[in-house]
Amino acid sequence: MKIKLMKYLKPYAAYVILAPIMMVIEVFMDLQQPALMATVVDNGILASDVHVILYTCLKMLGAAVIGMVGGFGCTVFAMLAAMNYSADLRGDLFRKVESFSFNEIDKFSTGSLVTRLTNDVTQLQNMVGMALRMFVRTPLLCVGGIVMALSISIKYGIILIICIPIITVLVAVIYTKTSPIFLVMQKKLDRLNSILQENLSGVRVIKAFVRGDYEKDRFNEANGDLTKTALYAMNIMAVVNPIMMLVMNSVVIAVIYLGGYQVQAAEIRVGDVMAAITYMTQILMNFMMMSNVFTSIPRAKASANRVREVLETQPSIKDGNVTDEIKHGDIVFESVSFAYPQGSGESVLKNISFKINAGEHIGLLGSTGAGKSSLVNLIPRFYDATGGKVLIDGIDVRDYNLSVLRSQIGFVLQESVLFSGTIAENIRWGNTEASDEEVIHAATAAQADEYISSMTDGYESALGQRGLTLSGGQKQRACIARALLKQPKILIMDDSTSALDLGTESRLNEAINAGYTDGTRITIAQRISSVINTDRIYVIDNGAIAAAGTHDDLLANSEIYRDIYESQMGQGAFLHEQK
Repeated sequence: MKIKLMKYLKPYAAYVILAPIMMVIEVFMDLQQPALMATVVDNGILASDVHVILYTCLKMLGAAVIGMVGGFGCTVFAMLAAMNYSADLRGDLFRKVESFSFNEIDKFSTGSLVTRLTNDVTQLQNMVGMALRMFVRTPLLCVGGIVMALSISIKYGIILIICIPIITVLVAVIYTKTSPIFLVMQKKLDRLNSILQENLSGVRVIKAFVRGDYEKDRFNEANGDLTKTALYAMNIMAVVNPIMMLVMNSVVIAVIYLGGYQVQAAEIRVGDVMAAITYMTQILMNFMMMSNVFTSIPRAKASANRVREVLETQPSIKDGNVTDEIKHGDIVFESVSFAYPQGSGESVLKNISFKINAGEHIGLLGSTGAGKSSLVNLIPRFYDATGGKVLIDGIDVRDYNLSVLRSQIGFVLQESVLFSGTIAENIRWGNTEASDEEVIHAATAAQADEYISSMTDGYESALGQRGLTLSGGQKQRACIARALLKQPKILIMDDSTSALDLGTESRLNEAINAGYTDGTRITIAQRISSVINTDRIYVIDNGAIAAAGTHDDLLANSEIYRDIYESQMGQGAFLHEQK
């Protein structure tokens, strides 16, 4: 279904109607000025009648004031409509992005989505504001000017018949040429924003590896590419004004030349010639403004298509109807396979089947890229399995309401993500209604209370963006506290203790076992010490379960597990443990 972006103007119909009405008032007053000026010249100056001059000048001043009020009103109402339009559109876009699964976010890329929510919406906002002012003003002034010029002398129609087609063809050519360029510009802006975002979020890595010059070259290349495209479009548009000025000056000369003959023949008066020049100038100036408006349409059209693309994209993960709470926490994988939609198409998980009983603590062990994170991402439906199914308490996770499902799963991601605000506010993401005591209790279990309490403002200490004021281990512990505060039925820890020393990790596990033992736990790790005491360990290798059992079972029966054990604990560790 094609979404009509103009529907966002419906709530502001009053502004949309009032803006053109106010503009009509301004245009009407502007059209009176040349005629009044002709009266001043012919009946006042040439007739040496001061009374006519003063009276007519007062009328001109009054018309100018009324026109100013109309113009001001039009601008105010147009901006109210445009600003509210963009605010509502941006809000819907954000809500749409929030509803996306990882599939859609991977498809668009973060940089592109940021551009669409900011630059593209701004382009549409500017177009709405311009449409309510210039799309009313320019046609009315052009038509009104033509009528007034022809009312002075029908012969001026000959000049208009010659110049208007030239201008129309020029505008049409410019529109055709620039329309595809602006779409390319927005895509290049996407790329520039993506590079900028990567640099800002990865600035520490860039400095650590002394890659500043490389990143500068990469940014300069994207920046130069965007500038080159923008200049090409601007150069095409730059042709418009000189040609329009040439046409306008030629028209003025033609009017003076023709008017001179008409004055000599006593067909019209000097003031009428001056009024005709003003009307012709108004007509052509507004055609020039209209050409500028039309050259901005392709850019707005490109932005509209990009915004509409986001709004029309349907999340691949749909809400289910089951709103039952997770009562036990049994998890079953039945012949599960999975491939990333934006990847190579090769399955990263292959026909995996196993069961986790409620209350069990199991470990997932394997090398980087083995498929451990992909496996647990299927439980809260960050992605959906491409084959088989995942069941919780006997219900397919695809049948659960997403909010209900995810609200009962505590997930500590590999990347420790915190937000601007206080430490307490970040921990309360797990439970916004939690008391201060509950926050402290969760932080204590996560081994975070000690470092938080030592900070100047304690739990009210403000964090920088993404928690950059904390170390890696501190961020991990804050994220664990956030998950524990939910008291989830299922707790998934995705390699979330990698920055902790073994002593801290051991105390953390003891605290979780002592105070958070009701739920099912899944711990993903690359080091055996993190999962050695779990009820059962699954060794994941190349997207499949290579072995399963307790630590002792795997040492006895799994060559892969023994290799990992000896590589981490040292050669001969297995024989030493057997003794």
